Amino acid sequence: MAILLELENYMLPCMNKQIFGIECPGCGFQRSISYLVDGNFIEALKIYPAIYTLILLGGFIAASFMFNIKNSFKIKIYLLYLNAGIIIVSYSYKMIHLIH
Repeated sequence: MAILLELENYMLPCMNKQIFGIECPGCGFQRSISYLVDGNFIEALKIYPAIYTLILLGGFIAASFMFNIKNSFKIKIYLLYLNAGIIIVSYSYKMIHLIH
């Protein structure tokens, strides 16, 4: 918890939330990273469900620069669609439950 409190001092504010009062699809990403650093893996997933697939995508992109991976472009596209789907579904869920 100590690292989380320290990192919160450096987090960027959501301009969408400040201007319109509604969270954006990226809201929660920074806090999720801080939960990961702090070792709260379940909380990280609850705050931002796409966190682990985004890490997987980033790791795969880094690996594809270092190694010649067969069908890497197709895998990257699949991971991009997977992440976009998770972000859209979780954001929709959050907005639906915000209204009710």
